Amino acid sequence: MEAQFIRPGTLRVEWQLYELDGGEFHRCPPKDDSYRTIDTPDFLSGLLSRHVAAKRPEPCACHGLRYAFNGYSAANGAARRPGAKVVDVARKAGVSAGTVSNVLNRPDSVSEDRRLRVEAAIAELGYIRNASSGELAPHWRRSGFASWLFHPATTGSYPTRAPYDAHPVPLLAEPWPGIPARGRGAAQRAQVCWVPIAPGLTPHGLRHTHRTIMEEAGTPPKLMDERLGHEDGSVQARYSHVTPRMRARLMDALTEQWEEALEVRRTMSPASPVAALDALLRARERPGQRAEEERPRSRSSPNFLPKPPRNAVRGGLPIRKAAPHLRVSPSGWRDLNPRPLRPERSALPSCATPRCRPCGGDIDYFSPPLA
Repeated sequence: MEAQFIRPGTLRVEWQLYELDGGEFHRCPPKDDSYRTIDTPDFLSGLLSRHVAAKRPEPCACHGLRYAFNGYSAANGAARRPGAKVVDVARKAGVSAGTVSNVLNRPDSVSEDRRLRVEAAIAELGYIRNASSGELAPHWRRSGFASWLFHPATTGSYPTRAPYDAHPVPLLAEPWPGIPARGRGAAQRAQVCWVPIAPGLTPHGLRHTHRTIMEEAGTPPKLMDERLGHEDGSVQARYSHVTPRMRARLMDALTEQWEEALEVRRTMSPASPVAALDALLRARERPGQRAEEERPRSRSSPNFLPKPPRNAVRGGLPIRKAAPHLRVSPSGWRDLNPRPLRPERSALPSCATPRCRPCGGDIDYFSPPLA
């Protein structure tokens, strides 16, 4: 998306990328020459304008165009990087690549003799840690957004990629509602996992979703076709025209859905590790609301419930072979440890015993609170 096509209240569609069979990308007119101007709600215009103002896009070296989201970074692939690599240092020093890694990251764990040999090999070969090749990735290229961001967010699982099967996204519970665990042993360090919210949804499926939302809002077919880039050659379409009032009603409907979505997200947690979302959530706070939410509730409150353990999971995800330690159940919070986790005695209500005296029933400490 070029920055020049982001305008107050609108977005302009002027071109698209087309991939040839050989993997080469070309800039072409929009599908079926569907050049159009799309109205954007105030919240979306504000997000885009603030992003462009903060990033200040510069012309790229390959096309001389200013992109709002460029993704212009160094190319992946250590094999293409010049200079010495870890394996070269290991071969020169007569040790394993793991030993070289230990010298670079944990020198105290390596004997002095091996450490000196590795350091001498690094100096002789001129090895530079985390050196970049200086080669930039192709500006027009396929993105991993659908596979490694969109799909995990909607299904709660990473897609199948040989030799690995699809498996739940390993999450760390803090900050809530969880962030993906990265690096070696991520599955073993996982504390929670996400519940699927829209299995089977794809980025293209959002066009269908947008059409459905417009149908629910009572948007006239003429305006829906204009936004989606469709052309209706029927007689009815010839005699129908889009008015400013139609556009305003659609923007109001989209804004209402946005506000509802933010409110639902805020009920999960009033903060987010994502800076943009965290700013949106904080902007909805009333004066003193955060202090009120953080104030501990009285134990006599009917909705009092001990905070769920850090190694708990909510919802019903199927047990997967790739992460057998992620034990889940059809409903409620459940411990992921092999042995049961006993709640702290100080965190329990006064009547909390293996069997509640007033009612005589068993207590499930990790059930969700009643509304």
